[in-house]
Amino acid sequence: MKQLVFLIFLTMGSLAHAQREKVQNYVNQYKDLAMSEMRRTGVPASITLAQGILESQSGQSKLAQKSNNHFGIKCKTEWTGEKTYHDDDLRKECFRVYASVEDSYRDHSDFLKNREYYTALFKLDPTDDQGWAYGLKKAGYATEKTYPTRLLKLIADFDLHQYSVQALENKDLSTSNERVDPKSPTTATTPNNTPIVKSTALTSMPANNSPRLRVINQTKSPAAVEQEKMDSLASQTAAAIENANQEQIIVINNQETGTNTAKKTVLYPSEPFSINHTKVVFAAAGTSTLSIANKYGISLSKLFDFNEMEQTDILDQDQLLFLEKKLKKGATDVYVCKAGETLTEIAQKEGVRLDAIME
Repeated sequence: MKQLVFLIFLTMGSLAHAQREKVQNYVNQYKDLAMSEMRRTGVPASITLAQGILESQSGQSKLAQKSNNHFGIKCKTEWTGEKTYHDDDLRKECFRVYASVEDSYRDHSDFLKNREYYTALFKLDPTDDQGWAYGLKKAGYATEKTYPTRLLKLIADFDLHQYSVQALENKDLSTSNERVDPKSPTTATTPNNTPIVKSTALTSMPANNSPRLRVINQTKSPAAVEQEKMDSLASQTAAAIENANQEQIIVINNQETGTNTAKKTVLYPSEPFSINHTKVVFAAAGTSTLSIANKYGISLSKLFDFNEMEQTDILDQDQLLFLEKKLKKGATDVYVCKAGETLTEIAQKEGVRLDAIME
């Protein structure tokens, strides 16, 4: 009997491992395509991959194998391409057939970008996986009640969020809410054919070393530059105040100047806002951490993990609390460390993971 139970568990473990391997192989095969589509249209790579895994059964479904349809997109009235018929919510429903998987990914992005039902999704932060997952369900992409949670579980289990972050870090996203031309090339372009301008990225200055400035040329669209300024406004303000009355370096058009600032009170919004593309909220001393977790729909353990902090019931000081996992790369061009400032304090102000700063 014990041998039988052991064999059952061994078989179940082997099947689970095989299934996980199929999913990981799918991710490895199509992650670059998902990131390319994110750069082209703004659909998060994490969401695209999770939907592809779920809808195509990691590329193993009949619809994916025979029709290259990885997202279960139905024909609709405007579809003029090849068609196939499968049982879904109804019998013999019409589904689109694609010449390649690339065409399927491309049409999936255009399908979301060009339909009014999904307009609100493109107003969300591109790293807001939860907002996108529930937004897709609300907009009618799927009828299954557990669709959002299944997407989010795939994103968490296979760390799909990292591919949205990589797409953000490596290339500018199309920040326009205007529809995309399905015939446009898959390479990243700026909205409305706006000119690409040169900008400068600066590495942060290590706290324990002499300040070093390294200039890296990269291209950014004006819209992306403006969005970056808005996203990092809170962290820039906090850094400026913390460095008050101390000489600091400000880089303007690659020219360094010294300045002194007067001390002020930092005012944060009462509602969640973004620092470095990551949702954060200001919490006053005396606030219950459990009440914050419950209010914003995350577990208490994740709240502590996102903020790389020790468990506590009540906050003993005013602080920023991140509601999502912080990114590995900062949004600000340069950070000047204050004497005595800890890496943990910098990580919170800049919305960057502590382990990334320590690398």
